[in-house]
Amino acid sequence: MIRQYELVERVKAYDPSADEDLLNRAYVFSMKAHGSQTRASGDPYFLHPLEVAGILTQMKLDAGTIATALLHDTVEDTVATLEDIERVFGKEIARLVDGVTKLSRLELHSEQAKQAENFRKLVLAMSEDIRVLLVKLADRLHNMRTLFHLKKPEKRRRIARETIEIYSPLAERIGMHKIKDELDDLAFAELNPDARDSILAQLARLRDEGQSRVQTIITELQELLVKEGIPVATVTGREKSAYSIWRKLQRKNVSFEQLSDIMAFRITVGTLPECYQALGIVHAHYPLMPGRFKDYISTPKPNGYRSLHTGVIGPGRNRIEVQIRTRDMHEIAELGVAAHWAYKQDHQPRTNGGEYRWLRELLEILEHAQKPEEFLEHTKLELFQEQVFCFTPKGDLIALPRGATPVDFAYAVHSQVGDHCVGAKINGRMLPLRTMLQNGDQVDIVTSKAQTPVPGWERFVVTGKARARIRKFLRTQQRSQYIELGRGMLMRQFKAEGYEFSEKALDNVIKIFQQPTADDLMAGVGSGLHSVREVFHAVFPGHKAQATPAALRELDDKATNVVKLKPKPSGKQAPLPIRGLIPGMAVHYARCCHPLPGDRIVGIVTTGKGVTIHTIDCETLESFHESPERWIDVSWETGPDSPEEHVGRLMVSISNEQGSLGTLFTVIGKNQGNVIHQKITNRTADYFDLLIDIDVKDAKHLTNIMAALRATPAIHSVERARGR
Repeated sequence: MIRQYELVERVKAYDPSADEDLLNRAYVFSMKAHGSQTRASGDPYFLHPLEVAGILTQMKLDAGTIATALLHDTVEDTVATLEDIERVFGKEIARLVDGVTKLSRLELHSEQAKQAENFRKLVLAMSEDIRVLLVKLADRLHNMRTLFHLKKPEKRRRIARETIEIYSPLAERIGMHKIKDELDDLAFAELNPDARDSILAQLARLRDEGQSRVQTIITELQELLVKEGIPVATVTGREKSAYSIWRKLQRKNVSFEQLSDIMAFRITVGTLPECYQALGIVHAHYPLMPGRFKDYISTPKPNGYRSLHTGVIGPGRNRIEVQIRTRDMHEIAELGVAAHWAYKQDHQPRTNGGEYRWLRELLEILEHAQKPEEFLEHTKLELFQEQVFCFTPKGDLIALPRGATPVDFAYAVHSQVGDHCVGAKINGRMLPLRTMLQNGDQVDIVTSKAQTPVPGWERFVVTGKARARIRKFLRTQQRSQYIELGRGMLMRQFKAEGYEFSEKALDNVIKIFQQPTADDLMAGVGSGLHSVREVFHAVFPGHKAQATPAALRELDDKATNVVKLKPKPSGKQAPLPIRGLIPGMAVHYARCCHPLPGDRIVGIVTTGKGVTIHTIDCETLESFHESPERWIDVSWETGPDSPEEHVGRLMVSISNEQGSLGTLFTVIGKNQGNVIHQKITNRTADYFDLLIDIDVKDAKHLTNIMAALRATPAIHSVERARGR
């Protein structure tokens, strides 16, 4: 147990100007508040905040952070209140304690929604003051060190999984690799003890077999550097952690024996020029392994990490990894943000989380996510992946998860750039938007104000920010479709009953249906949440009459006539609906994307066929990037509706139950669509997947049909299909 004077001496050792009185008062207050409370281990509860404070002194943090660590559980677990903390310690300490307390209050629950809500609060709190996160990481580290005292295995596993999915990546993002490695290892020991024991056993065997080899490599590198003019360099060797080896075995799909970088050797020098001098010496004496050199000094990681990494065939023909950095860089690599703390920089604490790009992106995800669970899902995507580093045309660095695409890059530059992205030049060459980016790629995003997020993007983006933004747009678009569908349904019902429809009439009944606006009520009707008759009778509660025969006949005509095949006018009668073509030119609509009036389109000149019209996002266009002379700028003619019908293709998943297929075609018919072809592509015990071709007027018409189908309970999902 750390005694009171020992804790104060630890802080004063690295920060002589620390507030000694604050530390003493926090120590005594916490000890009295926790009193006789005990933990699962049977130890006094006060030991926990004391150990958390001790961990933070190893990071050399300011007195305010240490005091917060001592007090972080008092509001939650004792009779002390936040007002007591503010009265005794001031507003700043109270705000920090409140931030950490909000995070802890929900962690006893295992439900994902509460875990997600808890993490949402963490992001908000640490965006105001990053010290909240530092205290939370130290708190989680001590809890993981004592995790084995918990009796329930499911609770231990939940805490370990939360640690490895959220807190470990957060530690990495603020550069605290030492904390990250220990959190990973402790969680790995709980989640997969057999795998960890196996790796540790193999490491022990290699250690026994190669102890002299490691020392030989260290000695040879040290002597080489001294000989070449860097006498103050320090060479050390360290084993990779069991968890990092496990992840590498999974990612590379290789055996333990095939890993070349289980041991990493670090060369620490005095100055920046000596880093590159040492690199030149190593490369001059040992063959470089292709693809293994990384310069994180000229291009630091977003968390501030700077170092040179290289892989060489080293002494004794051993494949080794070598890291080269200065002593200041090494301190930042170990302590991250804590290496920059207040007393080191003219007593101006860098405590605000706003300087971290990734934290700003988490706040954007929070803004766009609809539910806490969705926020948690997108955040895990954002945090728990290795990174690639790409550049804008101006040379700005963009860090992205491995597997990211130009769409992810566009959203990382700015949300508006992502929304309006239509293409991308990667290293000067036009490539598909689904192309996976590689380290060092220069990416130039092509945008258009007419472009909006495409549903298909969600299938290949990997960043949480991109996925959250796309989903938000699609939800907004779907809502507008539901509003239009609901308005149309209500208008028909009002007319059938002999009334003139007015949205003002809905304002009087929105409270009955617990909706804030008339638009929300119409969206509820369009989505099937409320029935048309329910809304009508709420507006006219005394109405008893049935629909007039004439009105019913009109409704029946609308419902039945649309399912009949309409004769298409011949080519001579039908006006050409496309602007930008020479009169008399042969025109074909591509079957790969089924363009419709309202879609953004492009024409491709095809030998012997004339012009083929494609949608601007059609994947077939990728094969014409090398032939710009074949592209024609075209658009749909505006004006009176063309009598020509166009084919829209849908991929529909319906419930495998009696009447579902009939319901599907009835909904299409009632919305003026005409099915000309349908094919079942997949059948399971629960669902049918169908490709359906429908004669429609334009893209808006097809969108209305999709909205009506989505509002039908028997329909599981509806997407506009591409391909033959």
